[in-house]
Amino acid sequence: MLRLTDLQLPLDHAEADLPAAILDRLGIDTAALKGFTIFKRSYDARKKSAIVLIYSLDVEVADEAAVLERLRGNRQVGITPDTSYHFVAEAPPGLQSRPVVIGTGPCGLFAGLILAQMGFRPIILERGKSVRERTKDTFGLWRKRELHPESNVQYGEGGAGTFSDGKLWSQIKDPKHYGRKVLMEFVKANAPEEILYVSKPHIGTFRLVQMVEKMRASIEELGGEFRFESKVEDLDIEEGRIRGVVLAGGEHIASDHVVLAVGHSARDTFQMLYDCGVYLEAKPFSLGFRIEHPQSLIDAARFGPNAGNPILGAADYKLVHHATNGRSVYSFCMCPGGTVVAATSEPGRVVTNGMSQYSRNERNANSGIVVGITPADYPGHPLAGIDFQRKWESRAFELGGGNYNAPGQLVGDFIADRPSTALGAVTPSYTPGVTLGDLNTALPGYVIAAIREALPAFDKQIRGFSMNDAVLTGVETRTSAPIRITRNEGCESLNTRGLFPAGEGAGYAGGILSAAVDGIKVAEAVALSMLASL
Repeated sequence: MLRLTDLQLPLDHAEADLPAAILDRLGIDTAALKGFTIFKRSYDARKKSAIVLIYSLDVEVADEAAVLERLRGNRQVGITPDTSYHFVAEAPPGLQSRPVVIGTGPCGLFAGLILAQMGFRPIILERGKSVRERTKDTFGLWRKRELHPESNVQYGEGGAGTFSDGKLWSQIKDPKHYGRKVLMEFVKANAPEEILYVSKPHIGTFRLVQMVEKMRASIEELGGEFRFESKVEDLDIEEGRIRGVVLAGGEHIASDHVVLAVGHSARDTFQMLYDCGVYLEAKPFSLGFRIEHPQSLIDAARFGPNAGNPILGAADYKLVHHATNGRSVYSFCMCPGGTVVAATSEPGRVVTNGMSQYSRNERNANSGIVVGITPADYPGHPLAGIDFQRKWESRAFELGGGNYNAPGQLVGDFIADRPSTALGAVTPSYTPGVTLGDLNTALPGYVIAAIREALPAFDKQIRGFSMNDAVLTGVETRTSAPIRITRNEGCESLNTRGLFPAGEGAGYAGGILSAAVDGIKVAEAVALSMLASL
């Protein structure tokens, strides 16, 4: 197969234009073209009136060697690379020892899946409930103000990414094409096949629920075991080596290989690890607000006269501003055509996040507008960042009225430093509800100042971004884990052999795809370690 890259066609090109462009690029006739598949499709919208689609294609031709020889030196034509996944190990027959995986977010699911596919029969522990039960509990907060501390947006099968935009792209280096393995497994679990080739694939919550269930079934068919409502409350560590885990009810599960794939909000687990002496350290994260605009405004700003084109879909954005106080302000987890959701996992606190369905057809666009925080902002022991997050989440609960409403303010009022008393053209999507007022005390002063400066600057990139009626909702605190459970090159904890920290909660991923990729990487490390210990 040949890989053709950077093949550009107009947004409104006809179906026959693509094979014609292939023939022209390769200089072959119709009979020599045996077939092709789209490997990637992206767009260039820098010229809004003439948006182009950019293709990478895998093409089968007659006499491939002759075509390659004739086009030698053409960097846009080459041999299709091998992106298939190759297992690094296979469990020997009769192996009795079993690895334990803690957490069923994308990292834990893929760690469990890869281990199961290699024959290691993992035991997968989840403190929350199965994905459908968990969905009901999550709606309990959104619709009835009823928080379930062990079953919510953060805890339960599928992880925090289940209630998000379902974004499936990342900027991580991926020389072994683990990301392709992730996407292929998602398609096997009934994700739309377009995620294999569109430049910014996404799925959405309702589809993710079904996919997570199918992946669980696949793991169980391969000998894996899921145990829900099984919170790990202690580790059995003997002379610097993990020997098992202890559940909340006192049950001991023996294992010399434990994957720690908890999410970024597993604060009590972080405390347990600290108390057990597992090495961890503070790391940077970010704080800010959610901002909502009409999606039509973002579409018009990004796509001009092509706004609404079904191939382009709902427009997104990515913004960065370096404030004069030295802080970086950036957009985070942008959700086109989505909603702002209540994402707290602790009573008496308010946390916001964003979510979209596959259709991305809700009225508003939203994203986090957040400011970088470093351990210098919360000096102390390694868990001080958690206390820092909790302080502002509790303040948001207070400003919202103490009933899980989120505090909000119109952008025009925020920039002018005056309280908001009434909504304008933008209706906030956060449920249970939004209490308008003054966000000046919702976050540290340097965060407020940086965001206040950044919003008009962002307006120069997206006209209307600082519109008076856009809505800020607070607070966004769970951008990433405030700690890193540091590991060595073999993916083991620095001071606890057999413990393999992984994913977002360990500080090694940020998003569904990167977490899943890290799960594969750690599963391979576990498999090789288990074989070496035989």
